[in-house]
This record gives sequence, structure tokens and C-alpha cells, in this order.
Amino acid sequence: MSDTIQLTRKDFVSDQAVRWCPGCGDYAILAQMQKVMPELGIPRENIVFISGIGCSSRFPYYMDTFGIHSIHGRAPTLATGLKLANPDLTVFVITGDGDGLSIGGNHLIHAMRRNIDLNIILFNNRIYGLTKGQYSPTSLPGTRTKSSPMGSLESPFNPISVALASEATFVARTVDIEQKHMGEVLRRAAAHKGTSFVEIYQNCLIFNDGTFSDVTDRGTKDDNRLLLEHGKPMIFGKNSDKGIRMGSCFAPEVVSLDEYSPEDLLVHDEHLETPSMAFMLSRLVNPEFPVPMGVFRDVDHVSYEQGVINQVHQAQKAKGVGRLQDLYGADDEIWTVADSSHNGHNGHHQFQGE
Repeated sequence: MSDTIQLTRKDFVSDQAVRWCPGCGDYAILAQMQKVMPELGIPRENIVFISGIGCSSRFPYYMDTFGIHSIHGRAPTLATGLKLANPDLTVFVITGDGDGLSIGGNHLIHAMRRNIDLNIILFNNRIYGLTKGQYSPTSLPGTRTKSSPMGSLESPFNPISVALASEATFVARTVDIEQKHMGEVLRRAAAHKGTSFVEIYQNCLIFNDGTFSDVTDRGTKDDNRLLLEHGKPMIFGKNSDKGIRMGSCFAPEVVSLDEYSPEDLLVHDEHLETPSMAFMLSRLVNPEFPVPMGVFRDVDHVSYEQGVINQVHQAQKAKGVGRLQDLYGADDEIWTVADSSHNGHNGHHQFQGE
């Protein structure tokens, strides 16, 4: 942390009353974000939180930084423009499974594809909360809601798979109740240069309570989640007695460490350039597999805004620093506008920039 910036959690707490339902997982995410921010050593005036629409999108009100509460699904678009206009800013995009993966899906994937230096935090509660409980793009098949009274028929999006397929250079998953784990993931996401995408399992007490109980309940979580650690074998279980190995036909399988040794297991490598292993982990969705938690991918690519800056410098080196007025007044800049006169005859007018 910089010697000249001494901030505390209180410096990031705004004067706005926090308005989420009692027991909402958003409170835990907000508390951890406010705790992590001072550790980054970034002045508050250089931090911007941008959100779309949804319960999670109230986030900018509660952070004492700059913020934009934008329209449904368009937060990545605004964030992209802002980062290009001022690359020195640290920009967080706060979105939800409804906001980011429905109307905002196209904007989300292209922000990640470009690798612009944004921190995208997606709250996933598998439901539309703000609009009172319709099924969302991540709702499981058969989910009964006001908009699917007989059960959802749709296959859900897997946010981690979407991020990896979009070539996001940092991809991670955490859960609202695991404060220490969440804090570490948020720190690493903020430190990453390029697009960081973090999915946070978040409980909606009102409309979808307990949807992630298998990885949050004390009695079951150790057997149902795999904590990813770079360079370490994939071991899980309450007694650390199970693991993941590559079986026949390149298919992962759960094995007992009574029968296999740690050397037989897959070793996690978050720095693999090709995201095939990370994508395979994102597809461990069947009940016999644990849910991977942690960093799936962390690779170093040139960020989009740095690429734009490099191109500008190359153009300036070759042609000098341009002036907009010179472009407007160039001799070869002639615009022809065709119109129709009142007497029915067509006319053409030429305009030349001066």
C-alpha cells in the first residue's frame, strides 16, 4: 500500500442507508469489498463502481467512491468507454445473473473478449430478485417461479464457462458466506491487468433461499466443493480423502485417496494459456462432482486500452500529433448531400470543410 494513502474501511462506507432485504447475501459482499478497498492503495477519486439494474446494482450508492447506476445490462458498455477515456481509473462492474447474462449478455462477453482492464463482479443467486422472483438465465431446470409456474424448461448459463469461452484473462468463483476466501479473490481480481471476472454465489433469502446450500451448509460444504489452489493436487472432502483424476477418454472422475495417491490426481494450473483445463473444471456440474471454488484462470495479455494507447502512439510517431480542425479543413474532405427540392427536381449541394 502506498505510504501517502492511508485509508480504512470507513472511508469507503457512504452515507446512504443500505436497502437490501434482511439476510441478503449482498450485505456480506459489500462488507468484504469495503474491507478490501483500502488495501489496494488507490485514491477514492480514482475508483468507479458501475452497475446496471437489479438488487446488486444498488452497490454504487453504498461505496464512497465515484459511481454510475446505469441501465439494464449496459454497465460493461459504460465501463469500457470510461476506461478508454481515462485508463488510470480502477473500474468495477457490479452486475447480477439477470442483468449481466440476459439483456446484458452481449455487452458482457465482448468486454471480456476485448480484455479491457475491468473488474466484473457477477452476483449469482439464480433468480430475478428486484423484479420479485422470476427465473433467471442461471436458474436450474424445473425451477418454479412466477414466470415458470410449472418449472423452467431452459438450460442455465454457467457464468464461469461463459467467461472462459469469452477469453477472460482472470476468472474466479467464490461464495458470499466465505469472507476470507471472497476477500482474497477480490484482491487478486483487482490486481489483475485485463478483464477479471468473479462469480459470487449469493443467497436470495426471499425468492431462492438455499439454492447453494450444498456448498454453504457446514455439514455438507467440505464434501461438495473443491478449493482450487495453484500447483496443488485437486483434493477435497471433509477428511481430505477424495480427489479428481483424469479417467478414461479424458473424462475427470472422483476417486478415493484410499485407493489413489495425490500423485495420481490432477494438479491445478491457473496460468495455462489454453483454458481447456479451466473450462473442464467449470463443467463439473453433476452431483457426483464437487463445485470448484477459487481462481480458474489467471494469464497475462495486453489489455485493450493499452493496445489502443499503443496504436495512438504509433500513429503519432508516424504522422505527428493531429488536430481535429486540420481534419475538418482538409482539401480532400468534400461531402455531397442529395436532397429533393419543393418543385420535384432533385438537387445536389457540395460542402467543403474550411
